Amino acid sequence: MSLIHLYDTTLRDGTQAEDVSFLVADKIRIAEKLDDLGIHYIEGGWPGSNPKDISFFKEIKKVRLKQAKIAAFGSTRRAKTTPDKDNNIRTLIQAEPDTVTIFGKTWDFHVHEALRISLEENLELINDSLAYLKSHVGEVIYDAEHFFDGYKANPEYALQTLKAAEAAGVDCIVLCDTNGGTLPHEIAPIMDKVRSAIATPLGIHAHNDSECAVANSLMAVACGAVHVQGTINGFGERCGNANLCSIIPALKLKLKHDCISDEQLKTLRILSRTIYELANLVPNKHQPYVGNSAFAHKGGVHVSAIQRHAETYEHIRPELVGNLTRVLVSDLSGRSNILVKAEQFNINLDSKDPLTQEILENIKDLENKGFQFEGAEASFELLMRRALGTLRPFFSVIGFRVLDSKRVEEEKPQSEATVQVKVGGRIEHTAAEGNGPVNALDHALRKALESFYPQLREMRLLDYKVRVLPAGKGTASVTRVLIESGDKTGRWGTVGVSDNIIDASYQALIDAFQYKLVKDQENAE
Repeated sequence: MSLIHLYDTTLRDGTQAEDVSFLVADKIRIAEKLDDLGIHYIEGGWPGSNPKDISFFKEIKKVRLKQAKIAAFGSTRRAKTTPDKDNNIRTLIQAEPDTVTIFGKTWDFHVHEALRISLEENLELINDSLAYLKSHVGEVIYDAEHFFDGYKANPEYALQTLKAAEAAGVDCIVLCDTNGGTLPHEIAPIMDKVRSAIATPLGIHAHNDSECAVANSLMAVACGAVHVQGTINGFGERCGNANLCSIIPALKLKLKHDCISDEQLKTLRILSRTIYELANLVPNKHQPYVGNSAFAHKGGVHVSAIQRHAETYEHIRPELVGNLTRVLVSDLSGRSNILVKAEQFNINLDSKDPLTQEILENIKDLENKGFQFEGAEASFELLMRRALGTLRPFFSVIGFRVLDSKRVEEEKPQSEATVQVKVGGRIEHTAAEGNGPVNALDHALRKALESFYPQLREMRLLDYKVRVLPAGKGTASVTRVLIESGDKTGRWGTVGVSDNIIDASYQALIDAFQYKLVKDQENAE
């Protein structure tokens, strides 16, 4: 099949998303990761719009990329000026990118209302802007903004704008669904009309306002587009852009198009999570292909089936995109779930062993009380080890006390925790302060345990979530606490449930410490 060029605009269009912002150093790091993935074009920003983008184009010149071309984004010249005198056009050239991409108006409504010029004048500024850039830059791409809306409103004029771009010698014409309102069935007939009128290679740039950006992009490729624009994780203004994390595996694995290598595809999940991390956003666990839940199985019937043939409930092998099959443990579980999870933790269980059924019943009883082991797999492993009698008692907590006090109205409350722990035959009694009762308890436990287990100093509490379980008891309701902890080698989740939030937090904290010590012991053996 034909080569499809991938054009990433995470660093420009993606940063227009609410809550997404990158430092220049972040943008450089992301560009390097995109290059490693095999992306053909990386749109670094709009150098005429802000100092940060100007800095990016300066700094990226110091980076040796393997294959990706760096693209600068801008617009056609302003009305009543010439390209050589237009500051936006000059700035694009001064940035010295490999490629320049500019957008122009395709919808007659925008020409009249936004630019307030005649339709003929708009054709002129599209043509001479692109012709001028083409004479100064090696490769020029034209984004036909609002093309599909423009075509539906005035097909003849929309096609004239594309012809004006083609006459300027542009290298690729990208049809944009800027408002994201086009549906997949509308793509094919419009693309057919464009292909009959335009010989220049075509691309697609879709927004996700109707949840159709990925579908529209794939449909455009099926109709002859050889260039696809999008962002990692679908970042973008309003509802986002076409998600390259879904488009790339669909192109390669399902449509059999050449775009990136098999080895590069295996890095897709890591790249997705890296960009979430740099954006300081929690990854979408339900994201197709790369999300934690993309290949997660909960129902016992499903688990039993995938053990025999994974394709019974998985549309691709998750390893192809760097993901993996996960077996969740819940009140829907059957013996198959327990056995698969035990195997993942190198715990030997027999399906006929009464202990397997005992563990299953215990899990269902705990979840009935509010426990949740999805996202708390460390607590689940510890539960199985306790049932088997293989969990070493690294320490025991004799008791703890947490005090919150507020001495002056305007000041924040002060939190202090006191704990007594026993390790071997020795009892340690310590106290510590913290930013809130849970933080104080965490500090006190660490203070007591680190003299025995100094490796706990490298463990960090990464995330803390509290959920009030629906019981209709108001402030007396049961709470569930999920804690994510980590060290230099990995991350793990633990859970606690109680009608006392401090007790629930304590349960999850204790499991987190226990799991760290279990793993360190295994790694040392």
